[in-house]
Amino acid sequence: MKIAVLKISGKALDNFFNNNDWNVHLKKLRTIYDGIVIVHGAGKNISEWSKALGHEVKFINGQRVTTKEIMDVVAAVQNGMLNSKIVSALNTIGIKSIGLSGIDHGSFIAKTFNENLGYVGIPKLVDSIEWIYDLLKKKAVPVFSSICRDSQGNLINVNADIFTEVLSSSLKADSVFFLSDVDGVIINGTVQRHINESEIKQGILKGEITEGMIPKLNSCMELLNKGINKVWIGSTIWGNIFENVSGSKQNGTWIVQSSL
Repeated sequence: MKIAVLKISGKALDNFFNNNDWNVHLKKLRTIYDGIVIVHGAGKNISEWSKALGHEVKFINGQRVTTKEIMDVVAAVQNGMLNSKIVSALNTIGIKSIGLSGIDHGSFIAKTFNENLGYVGIPKLVDSIEWIYDLLKKKAVPVFSSICRDSQGNLINVNADIFTEVLSSSLKADSVFFLSDVDGVIINGTVQRHINESEIKQGILKGEITEGMIPKLNSCMELLNKGINKVWIGSTIWGNIFENVSGSKQNGTWIVQSSL
């Protein structure tokens, strides 16, 4: 089954909700792929709601420091409000979809890895995901928020890029597209058309790749290492999604094993 995973960042959701072309774009994708899975972030909205409620907003290497109180905000905003809005928007334009999270069906368990981050973890596949394939076979579009649980049942905040990586590799996806508010990976003030692992590590060391782009690119490198060769980051996916990786009409940045 040829699957595309489309990750929409919290900052890119404004475009999703306000751009009527999504109907055309997603239907076009469905002529190329047997199934489409969407994962969404909520960083912008979580920060806004956290500040409004008087909670400190703090990040470490692009990961949100998540107290128990902020975890409640994450669950309410990402898994509640935004997931519902996305599913409603898709169903309204005739694309049958279902709202899900990393908690559903017991397929994933997240383990915390840094006490300074609090309720933040890395998910691991622990049970069958055949139920996701069943949804895709019925032409439904699963829409995942990245919230997971730990083995004790605590809600765990999982970076949406990291969840996308784990979900995509579990599904053996053909292509993964990270749609954000940035035009691609920027080095020396220029959007890179292609970038490899060595160049990514150098960009991080030199401080040219920072904040949320760090976990995003780390996830991209993990995808390459797990055999998913079509990985892309950008803001305008539709013009280049139908091109070969080395094509000449692309926007955004392709993450590749070696320089092309």
